[in-house]
Amino acid sequence: MKIPEKLTLIATCPMGIEAVVARELKDLGYADARTENGRVTFTGGPADICRTNLWLRTADRVLIKMAEFPALTFEELFQGVKAVDWAAFIPEYGEFPVNGRSHKSQLSSVPACQSIVKKAVVEKMKESYGTDWFDEDGPLFTLEVALLNDVATITLDTTGPSLHKRGYRKTTVEAPLKETMAAALILLSRWGPHRPFFDPFCGSGTLPIEAALIGWNIAPGLRRTFPSERWDFVPEELWSAARDEAFDAVRDDIPLQIGGSDVDPEAIEIAKASAKRAGLGGEITFTVQPVARFKPEGKFGVVITNPPYGERLSEEEEVEKMIRQLGRAALDLPDWSFFAITPTANFEQNFGKRADKRRKLFNGRIECQYLQFLGPLPPRR
Repeated sequence: MKIPEKLTLIATCPMGIEAVVARELKDLGYADARTENGRVTFTGGPADICRTNLWLRTADRVLIKMAEFPALTFEELFQGVKAVDWAAFIPEYGEFPVNGRSHKSQLSSVPACQSIVKKAVVEKMKESYGTDWFDEDGPLFTLEVALLNDVATITLDTTGPSLHKRGYRKTTVEAPLKETMAAALILLSRWGPHRPFFDPFCGSGTLPIEAALIGWNIAPGLRRTFPSERWDFVPEELWSAARDEAFDAVRDDIPLQIGGSDVDPEAIEIAKASAKRAGLGGEITFTVQPVARFKPEGKFGVVITNPPYGERLSEEEEVEKMIRQLGRAALDLPDWSFFAITPTANFEQNFGKRADKRRKLFNGRIECQYLQFLGPLPPRR
C-alpha cells in the first residue's frame, strides 16, 4: 500500500499555547488546523512533515496519527493496532519502540498496553513481510499509545527530541525557559523586528535569541536533525526542498535592536556562546548588570522577561525588590510595553501597575500568569 498523500498530523504543545501553535500552522498555510487540549491537529503529506518540523517555534513534536478507536479490552487494543498497514510506514529493518500513557481508562497498565501494541505491530508486519524475526537495526520509528477516556490514539513520532532542542543551547543556567515557550511569549506579544526588544533577567539568553530568530524569519529547526530524515516515505529531496525554502526565507538584512542583561556573569557568557552558535552573535547585545541599571534605548520597545521566582523567603524578598526596580524603570519608559511570565502572586503590586491582560501558562509544571502591560503601538510605517 502507498502512503496516503494526506496524513492526519498532530503538533503537540504545552497547555495554554494551543492557539499560538494553530496560528503558526495557519500562517504556514495549514487552514484546517484545529485545537484540542495540548495539541493541534492538521492535514498534510510527507513534505509537510519536513516543513512543520523545521518551522514550528512553539510546538513540542509533530506526530502522525496512525489510528484512533475505542479500547476497553486488550483484545480491542490489539485488533485496532493490527488493522493498520504498518509495512507502508516501517521497513522490515526499522526499529519501532513503543511509549505509552493512560488517563481515565479501563486499560490503566501502561507497560501492558505498550506490550500489546508492540505485539500487534509485529504480527501485522510478519504478515506483510513474510518473516518471523525483525532485527530492528535500522531507522527509528517511535510509536505511542495514548489512552484517554477509553479511546486509544496510536501515533508515530516524526520529530525525536522535542522541538525546543534547537541546537544552539549546549549549557544552561538554573530554571531555564524552554525555547518553545520563549517563542510563544514573543508571538503572543506581537513584537516585530522594527521595535527594540530587551530582557533584563535574560539568564542564558533564550528570549533574546528566539526574538532574533523570529525577527530574521529563521526557521528554528534548521540546525538540527530529525529521525524522519531517514524514513523511506519522507525522501531526502523533500527535506532538501524544505531546507532550501527555509534558507531562502531568511531576512538577515533587517536591522535588529535586541538586548539582554543579567547579574550573573556566567549566564551572560552562556548567552553569548548560544547566540554565536545560532548565527546571531553580532546581532544581540548581552551585558552583565542588575535590573536597577536597566535603561534600554529606543522608542516603542518591548520587554519580555521571565524574572526569578524565589522559592525561599529570603529569595522572595530579593525578587520582590527586583520587580519594584523593574517597575521604577518602566516609569521612565512610557512608550514601552512590558510582558512577564511569573508564578508570583503579588507581581503587579510590586511592579506598581495592574496588567492590561493576563493569560494562564505553564512554565514546565509551574502554573504561571503571563502579565501584559501594554504601551502605545508605534506609528504605522
